[in-house]
Amino acid sequence: MPRVLRIINRLNLGGPTFNAALLTKHMAPEFETMLVAGTKQDSEESSDFIVHELGLDYTKIPEMHRSLNPIRDFIAYRKIRKLIREYKPDIVHTHAAKAGTLGRLAAIHEKVPVVLHTFHGHVFHSYFSPLKTKIFLKIERYLASRSSAIVAISERQKFELGTVHKVCPPSKIKVIPLGFDLSRFQDSIEEKRKSFRNKFLIDEDELAIGIIGRLVPVKNHTLFIKAAAKILSQTSKKVRFFLIGDGEERMHLINLCRELKLDYCYFPNEPKKASVTFCSWIHEVDIAVAGLDVIALTSLNEGTPVSLIEAQAGNKPVITTDVGGIENIVDPGSTAVLVPNNDLLKFSESLFRIVEDDEFRTQLSLHGWELVKERFHYTRLITEMKDLYYALLTSSKMRKSYKSLGN
Repeated sequence: MPRVLRIINRLNLGGPTFNAALLTKHMAPEFETMLVAGTKQDSEESSDFIVHELGLDYTKIPEMHRSLNPIRDFIAYRKIRKLIREYKPDIVHTHAAKAGTLGRLAAIHEKVPVVLHTFHGHVFHSYFSPLKTKIFLKIERYLASRSSAIVAISERQKFELGTVHKVCPPSKIKVIPLGFDLSRFQDSIEEKRKSFRNKFLIDEDELAIGIIGRLVPVKNHTLFIKAAAKILSQTSKKVRFFLIGDGEERMHLINLCRELKLDYCYFPNEPKKASVTFCSWIHEVDIAVAGLDVIALTSLNEGTPVSLIEAQAGNKPVITTDVGGIENIVDPGSTAVLVPNNDLLKFSESLFRIVEDDEFRTQLSLHGWELVKERFHYTRLITEMKDLYYALLTSSKMRKSYKSLGN
């Protein structure tokens, strides 16, 4: 049985954790997998529960953090090399940037037969300064040249990696979209809707517009808050806005609400009705999706945002910036409205139409489940990843045979 060492940056709420956990669980019995994870940031919510609910355990490397720290990173790298020597994997598969750098370097130096990396997004714009971005791009190009394959999670991401940023030739990139167990978004919808709306004091005649994700700069919640201010000043309907998630930007966003004279609350500390409600983290996202009427995303850069897949699984209208792989996971005009990146005027106008036009809003809610139920189901993910693993293992054995013949 081939062994896989699967390494992920950290277990925080988001697509990478679901992806790594489901692959670890369901690649068995054909593949034996050890899951390795670093440490989440203090401002992030832990997703350990996702791993434990699947009956899995993992090996933690406390020194592996998202942020750069040469001493800490070197210790993490040495620990990964030690794990490789002890576990003797046939495949090292890394997920996200830091794990991809440290894990692939360790695997290359330990001569692991198959080394591959999944880009769950990329940091080549909207994250760092031009100089840092250039350095990271050079590192990624080197690592890709020594990798057996690169996995992109959308066609758009493959285009950006292979053609725009030239991380590696497009032929080396395999597109394997994320996979999830989405059935819970179709179960007990009315009961979940009442639960969410009762908790957050939402009346039935109020439209609840939500955004789900970490409160960090790249998610651009500033656009969401500014659009909220515009909508509230224009509409006669009862509309409320909900930020589900938490992070380093919370105080900045609260201050922005004050500047815009928006009524707001941080619900865990002050549970009251407000135009803008900061909900903090909600583990039962299916309950939140059921309770919301419209789901937004305002990111400057994305891979495959889980919140939009989940929104469509719950048949909720979506409004989103047109970035990263989003065009590959929604049906523009049918399940979602796409607007140019960071365009407040277009975003506000589009959201205003969704709020005001009941028929249009209903049309956007009809086909989401049909769109995502098979395309993003975890069984498809498992099948495609197994096929890739077997192909890479076969290729590795053939290369060894050719080398032996040459000697």
